[in-house]
Amino acid sequence: MKNTLMGASLAIMAMASAAQAEDVVRIATEGAYPPFNNVTADGELVGFDVDIAKALCAEMARKCEVVAQDWDGIIPGLVNNKYDAIVASMSITEERLKAIDFTDPYYSNYLSVVTKDGSTVSLDTLGDVAIGAQRSTVGAQWAEDEFGSRADIRLYDTNPAAFSDLAAGRIEAVVIDFLPAAEFVKTNDGFGLAVDKIDINDKIGIGTRQGDDDLTAAFNAALETIRANGTYEAISVEYFGTDIY
Repeated sequence: MKNTLMGASLAIMAMASAAQAEDVVRIATEGAYPPFNNVTADGELVGFDVDIAKALCAEMARKCEVVAQDWDGIIPGLVNNKYDAIVASMSITEERLKAIDFTDPYYSNYLSVVTKDGSTVSLDTLGDVAIGAQRSTVGAQWAEDEFGSRADIRLYDTNPAAFSDLAAGRIEAVVIDFLPAAEFVKTNDGFGLAVDKIDINDKIGIGTRQGDDDLTAAFNAALETIRANGTYEAISVEYFGTDIY
């Protein structure tokens, strides 16, 4: 009888642990892409992506665990079950759809070109100078597609690394998404937008594992709700002063 009771207790505990695990959604973000995702001096992950992830989890009545993951490893980490989703301002591309699934878009993206103040670089002359971009991004792909071998395109692990080389004069321009470009220019003297908004029809979604249809559907339903009830707009206005959807 004692063994039977012990076995039953262990089974109940295992079921409770499994249920608890199902309530947790493990979400990865880069942590190096302000104001969308960044790590504070205290080691806290903050930003628009982080707040949207938490709002979606709250709507789904699930607990969020948000972790930082370097950009190059972020899709392999999802595929290998390190976490359940990616909320990191990731563009929905045909290439990525070969490896993972995406939710409906949660905002649209444009590209910009950041240069030092006084630079004469324009969209017409961009292919003639050294350009920096974060590797494996739509900005890097756009530069390659537009200029090919004509331009000196240098790829970086993070956008801050590209901006460091821009400040040091090792490159003359950085191709980056519009909103983080605007944030960088606003918070760093001596830089400006040589090109404001380049429309590349870029949609940003939440990455999920292929076949995890229930979680993808849950994210989509939660996104629709926070759009309707004003939560999304409030978060967006806090970071950007407007609704970026």
